[in-house]
Amino acid sequence: MARKIGSHSEITGPRIRGAALRLFARHGYAAVSMRKIAAEVGVQAGALYLYTTDKQALLFDLMQDHMTDLLAALHALPPQPDPASKLEQFARFHIGYHVERPEAVFIAYMELRNLTPENFATIESLRRKYEDRLQAILIEGVACGVFTSPDTKMATLALISMLTGVTSWYREGGRLARADVQTLYADMALRAVAKMQG
Repeated sequence: MARKIGSHSEITGPRIRGAALRLFARHGYAAVSMRKIAAEVGVQAGALYLYTTDKQALLFDLMQDHMTDLLAALHALPPQPDPASKLEQFARFHIGYHVERPEAVFIAYMELRNLTPENFATIESLRRKYEDRLQAILIEGVACGVFTSPDTKMATLALISMLTGVTSWYREGGRLARADVQTLYADMALRAVAKMQG
């Protein structure tokens, strides 16, 4: 992506990205023009093109950065000794990471349809890498006899959907603290795939 060379590039670039993130999340990608982004930043519309090629590039950059940062944070988690511990860690991580970034999460899921086919393929590849991490935990758990699932891929998508849904209603300072929500959802995730005893 083309970025302005000069003393203002480090200031204007993040401001443009921040404005695009807020506006895309609030109004939707299709309803936001480059002129509106420029007004939010406080620059002339033409100045945006010193930083980015077009609105599509801005959307793609926001989505790609969200996914690559998510994957990096996931890979940085400390190793766990067994599938149940790994699933609990994944659930807690997913909720903790996503509730801090509701705008990025909204865009990452709701604006996929507005990506070009090439950009969509790149983002989908990153999403699959994240899903594969959870599916590997479920496959290991089934192999060890602690989880049961007739279709680990479907279970993976269902669990991610459940965990991501927290961002649509959770607010800091509400009835439940974040740690409480993480504990409850981690327990639900474990119960969803736990092998029945007896």
